Amino acid sequence: MVKLQRSAVEKPWGRTDLDPVFGTSSAQRVGEIWFTHAELADPPLLVKYIFTSENLSVQVHPSDDEARARGLASGKNESWYILNADDGARLGLGLKAAVTEDELRAAAINGSIEQMLDWRPVEAGDFFYVPAGTIHAIGAGIALMEIQQNADVTYRLYDYGRPRELHLDDAVSVSQRKPYVGHSIINSSTSNDRILVDEASFSVIRASSTEGIPQSLASRQRWVMPLHGSASSGTEGASIGECLLLQPRAPLSLSPDALVLVAVAGRI
Repeated sequence: MVKLQRSAVEKPWGRTDLDPVFGTSSAQRVGEIWFTHAELADPPLLVKYIFTSENLSVQVHPSDDEARARGLASGKNESWYILNADDGARLGLGLKAAVTEDELRAAAINGSIEQMLDWRPVEAGDFFYVPAGTIHAIGAGIALMEIQQNADVTYRLYDYGRPRELHLDDAVSVSQRKPYVGHSIINSSTSNDRILVDEASFSVIRASSTEGIPQSLASRQRWVMPLHGSASSGTEGASIGECLLLQPRAPLSLSPDALVLVAVAGRI
């Protein structure tokens, strides 16, 4: 088992008011915290925190088949667990109604895609599985944990006039162009122990004790992220703002006050 290394990524839409547990400076505008390890070669999943002070770009990711057709190793399915959200904070997930390729392209060019998006309010404990092909945007005033396939492939449709590259041809080609059809759990804080998502790309469980984690996962590689309390395996431990990567059959212990997310590649 290893404690993954934490690295801060500055973004113009990031925040300066992060919790001290992240060890960042108030002078840094941090948008993401990534968990990686130099000795791990291409793990199937990537875990990171995202902190927003502005809306993120309207974007989409390809599926595995679409990515491989472009010479990439894999596509990108992702999920978001909302840690906290300002009043009125929201996510854009899917479109309000189905559109044609030409209509989507025109809306991305003239900016009306903002009004096409299905914006929905969010609060702490909400969870969303965002399949490849879903047009989406994370709004301002949100802190979330993202668990995703480990693929750096994003096609931007619209970026509010920021001077960054757009990828209209690829984005329009892989977009679903219809309402969100993913899996979401609203107000998931009503029950501590539950399976949040069980999909072919990855699965996520929230647990307050080891009894809340399916025993079959003990033989699998597991990412463990404390939301409260702490987790440990052998001599390694992790608390809020940290992540453990357990290899198959590595033991896991949780503190009495723990609440953790556990992620595995593939279905449970």
